[in-house]
Amino acid sequence: MEPFVFATTNRIVFRPGAANEIAKIVGRCCGDRILLVTDAGLRRLGLCDPALQSLSEAGVAVTVFDAVEADPSLATVAKAVDVGKAAGVTGVVGFGGGSSLDVAKIAALLLGSGEDIADAWGVGNAKGPRLPLVLVPTTAGTGSEVTPVSIITVEGDEKRGVSSPILLPDMAILDPELTLGLPPAITAATGIDAMVHAIEAYASLNANNNLLSRILARQALQLLGANIERAVVHGGDRDARGAMLLGSMLAGQAFANSPVAAVHALAYPIGGRFHVPHGLSNALVLPHVLRFNAPVAGSVYAEIAADAFPHLAGEEEGARCAAFIDCVTELSRKLGLPQRLRDVGIGEEHLAAMAGDAMKQTRLLVNNPRPLQEADALAIYRAAW
Repeated sequence: MEPFVFATTNRIVFRPGAANEIAKIVGRCCGDRILLVTDAGLRRLGLCDPALQSLSEAGVAVTVFDAVEADPSLATVAKAVDVGKAAGVTGVVGFGGGSSLDVAKIAALLLGSGEDIADAWGVGNAKGPRLPLVLVPTTAGTGSEVTPVSIITVEGDEKRGVSSPILLPDMAILDPELTLGLPPAITAATGIDAMVHAIEAYASLNANNNLLSRILARQALQLLGANIERAVVHGGDRDARGAMLLGSMLAGQAFANSPVAAVHALAYPIGGRFHVPHGLSNALVLPHVLRFNAPVAGSVYAEIAADAFPHLAGEEEGARCAAFIDCVTELSRKLGLPQRLRDVGIGEEHLAAMAGDAMKQTRLLVNNPRPLQEADALAIYRAAW
């Protein structure tokens, strides 16, 4: 067995209604002046209100930054940091989807260390320290609450990441009640995103691909595969919502230690250039990347096929990979997601530039089971178009 390092969030709280008691759960972890990072939509819906009330009643001064957008920009991060500095905050709470959690991570880093973000990009370059950090996800998809990664959009619509154990929060609060209001399309896209995390983590060529990550990836696929359709169709099903949130978290733990690969590398230009939500970007290229990888990773995909789709256990091993890819494709269709790049406004004339952009994601491409060149990326985009 190869040596490995497994890092995750120090404390994880899973409980319906937990966000309403955030002050009691967090205690003095974040001090008495908190920057709460979220988005305007959640603020309008009042989803943050019980948490804000809990903190206020505990005597905590909360400064709310609610300007996070999808695919958050470096300018948004800078604004959040400025707001935090002006308030003299002692800790950060990220409350929302992956975008809010990513901004909260970087804000906590920059507020705590004062370092230049330009020096932190990449793997293991963030110096720290960061401010105390608590993350509260409101979608079941990114698993950001247990990952050491933050993805920010920089100039030219390029997505750039900071990856460092310093970004792992002190605590993650998983409250299924927060996900009950997610619309079907968002539930579907974020759910597929979580499945991609598990699939890519299991098959990753990263040297740190390890037994724990593989176990977590398989458990995640079991939870996600068994519950995603019900969560989409019956959004008020608390058991399905809870299973999706746990599955997303487990997949996050898996890929935090056994990193993702070409699906994400090819998804980033879709989101960066055309502002397609990240989960949907992954869903659009997933089956095509799996088919590209199948000649070398077919047996690996066959191992996890029945975790996501139990009926595939009866398939002959040689046919199980192809059946798995077909099931992934059909699941996306059944969930009502767009199936082709052209369906989200991407023209054929954009594919070559996207392929060039995808090749910049070297930290991801090195983990892909099969080496992928720019011509391969273009062929995959054409197949998805």
